[in-house]
Amino acid sequence: MRILLVEDDADLADVVALGLRNESYAVDHAATRAAAEELLVATTYDVACLDLGLPDGDGLELLRRLGGDSVLRRPRRTLVLTARDAVDDRVAGLDAGADDYLVKPFHFAELVARLRALGRRADEAGSTLRVGELGLDQAAHRAWRGDAELRLTAREFSLLRYFMHHPGEVLSAEDLLDHVWDVNADPFTTSVRVILSRLRRKLGQPPLIETVTGAGYRLRAAP
Repeated sequence: MRILLVEDDADLADVVALGLRNESYAVDHAATRAAAEELLVATTYDVACLDLGLPDGDGLELLRRLGGDSVLRRPRRTLVLTARDAVDDRVAGLDAGADDYLVKPFHFAELVARLRALGRRADEAGSTLRVGELGLDQAAHRAWRGDAELRLTAREFSLLRYFMHHPGEVLSAEDLLDHVWDVNADPFTTSVRVILSRLRRKLGQPPLIETVTGAGYRLRAAP
């Protein structure tokens, strides 16, 4: 999943972002409401983790704006992370459109578990993808070719899922960086090529992901 972390406490944001990246999530960080809105104009996130006490405005207003503003791309799910622990605050956050509410301080393991649960909820309506011999269950985090299950890392799984959402389309390396990695990914590194090479090996023969010279890569249905 690609996550937007909106948190003005720099130390907390660094710790949470590092932990989530170690769990193979792609994480973009915004310390202000304005910075979050700038990112939300350009990117659709799987989950937004939103602090309510921001230096340039109340996070609740941003949450409400996500529900009706056509300029901002609404995340698939929203998780409020805040020190506000009163029942009225929880009700206000959920009524404003949050899918979950986690009070600080929190255990990192609980945050990850809640993100997994939100991911399952986001995927459950159309959990299984199929392209030719390939199958992928987004909620169960399983993928297979024919009768053979594929043993994929989290990044390989995310990459395959993105290809399977766009079968037959030519996807550039920049497309893959934008949707499977985060804004900290260096576009001049070989990370896309390395992960893609590993994924191709695991998919087996005949090859399913082909290189389109000068343009990018394309997933085709198996013959």
